[in-house]
Amino acid sequence: MEKQKIIDSLKPYKQGMQINEVKQKYNLDNIVKLASNENPYGFSSLAKDAIVSSINDMELYPDGYAGALRSAVAEKIGVHENQLVFGSGSDDLIGLICRTYLYPGANTIMAAPTFGQYRQNVLVEGAKPKEIPLAGGSHDLKKMEQVIDENTEIIWLCSPNNPTGCAIEKQTLYDFLATIPSNITIVLDEAYYEFMDEEDKPHVEQKLGSFSNVIVLRTFSKAYGLAGLRIGYAVCSKENSNKLNAVRAAFNTSALAQRAALAALKDDAFLQATIKSNQSVRDSFQDFLDQLGWRYERSQTNFLLVHTPTSGDELFEYLLRKGFIVRSGGSVGLPQYSKNNDW
Repeated sequence: MEKQKIIDSLKPYKQGMQINEVKQKYNLDNIVKLASNENPYGFSSLAKDAIVSSINDMELYPDGYAGALRSAVAEKIGVHENQLVFGSGSDDLIGLICRTYLYPGANTIMAAPTFGQYRQNVLVEGAKPKEIPLAGGSHDLKKMEQVIDENTEIIWLCSPNNPTGCAIEKQTLYDFLATIPSNITIVLDEAYYEFMDEEDKPHVEQKLGSFSNVIVLRTFSKAYGLAGLRIGYAVCSKENSNKLNAVRAAFNTSALAQRAALAALKDDAFLQATIKSNQSVRDSFQDFLDQLGWRYERSQTNFLLVHTPTSGDELFEYLLRKGFIVRSGGSVGLPQYSKNNDW
């Protein structure tokens, strides 16, 4: 398919209703936004101070290398600085990866449903997405492996998965990574990594000597609460880092985002308070759903995918009129589900 035909066939990203839209449409004063998995506890006061102190030099370009943040992240997660690539959120990094490794005729393998930007960016590059239905809310790794062929360039693993919240079991993940040919790039998207139970967290970023074809994605948008600033990073081999950095825009992360992320990284107290509160309320909400007899996917994130007695669209509209913004499962092909933060 020609490039223009591909672009013409795509649909722009459709965001959920914004707070002001809901207020005006339904004549409401108080809105609780639960549809985008944002941090309801805000963000670190250290990050706020860093933003305020940065406003007097906005005439200057940011550090394209993100040097200070790079050093801090490398030390925090135990990798070398040359293994990091910074982007304007995970979306930017996903686009970079597709631009670097894909071409017309290539294919990639992903779960269904999963984060929609994988498929969108794959199609933009003229490549084919092979979508493998989830098994029990998580990736069906056996079937994903079975559809690998000579044209497979990328395998996408979203763990914990969006929209189900389920994570791939740690040893199962390691075993899968070990079976995949080294010429295939594996993208392990860990946007919700911080919310996982500690004993369940894999540490693939520290095993890239064995898994040199893996690119791990992390973000400051979720647990750190910096979604509005758009900043995230990839951890990979030096070879892959060089490729991605050669493709990315020179100043793809802003000075404000870099400085806020650097400050947020130092505020362990805020991060731990967010994680603890999330676990408590998530467990409480899951207990409540058990009492109702509603089915849901047991989550390792800050959101739940709930099987509703009515359609997800109907529940979405009902809650919207009450001032609660959730996301209907119909948007990801699950019409009997509703996805929301568990706050």
